[in-house]
Amino acid sequence: MEDEFKHLVRISRKDVDGKKSIKHALTDIRGVGLSLSRTFGIALGFDLDQKIGYISDDDIVKIEKILEDPQGFGVPDWMLNRREDYATGETSHLIESDLAMTLRDDLNRMRKTRSYKGRRHEVGLPVRGQRTKSTFRKGSSVGVRRRRG
Repeated sequence: MEDEFKHLVRISRKDVDGKKSIKHALTDIRGVGLSLSRTFGIALGFDLDQKIGYISDDDIVKIEKILEDPQGFGVPDWMLNRREDYATGETSHLIESDLAMTLRDDLNRMRKTRSYKGRRHEVGLPVRGQRTKSTFRKGSSVGVRRRRG
């Protein structure tokens, strides 16, 4: 544990607040939730309640390595966000801009093939079978207007 405190810690192209604990600081990275950040901390042997501003540069490198290849550190496949990729068939975990770009490509592929989900995304309706009689009313429908006078 170092004596000097870093207010901003750079992890995988993202600035993280140094005053947060390790388990909460890793959730600032897009694609990493609380359960995955706890798993990363346990796999690397960190104290999860320690402030991330106090960890050494070597530990930051370890965190970046586990973000790039979580399967190599024993993280189970069901915790990863890209299982059996459509194009490659491989299981991986994406973060930050890679995740956003892949999701955009998936949506464009669904729109292009005119799948049910793609058409629902185009018109801004719910995709996963929710009821629409009483919800999802903002933005698209106007409703009944009364005549003035």
